[in-house]
Amino acid sequence: MIEARGEREIVLRMVDGEDLLASLLSVSANSAVIVGGVGMVRDVLLGYWNGVEYEEHAVSEPAELLAMQGNLARLDGEPIVHGHLTVARRDGTLTGGHLIAATVANTAEVVLGLCKGIVLERKAEPPGLAGLYPRTEDG
Repeated sequence: MIEARGEREIVLRMVDGEDLLASLLSVSANSAVIVGGVGMVRDVLLGYWNGVEYEEHAVSEPAELLAMQGNLARLDGEPIVHGHLTVARRDGTLTGGHLIAATVANTAEVVLGLCKGIVLERKAEPPGLAGLYPRTEDG
């Protein structure tokens, strides 16, 4: 992964075969928002929260990564990614949902916005989601 870091942003370029989620988790940022992501992915596993659990659906073939958003936060001191993707199959059909897994196909470009002065924390909530609890660094 190639990473360029500014004062308020990080730009990432991932290459073919990289685990998208693991790459995001490896970024050294306590709190960040995923401003956007484009490229291609394969072996994608997306989730739909039905109120009790994630219903999973897979896109195995390479697909265009059209949009990505979410955040990087901390849960019990460990990094956690809450991301959503929209992908397009070769025939132009779209699907999207909660990012559970994806492998970069060719390339992926992701922009993160750093949350200066803000801490993004997640706490476990019933029935199993990790709710976001943003706070100021001094609060």
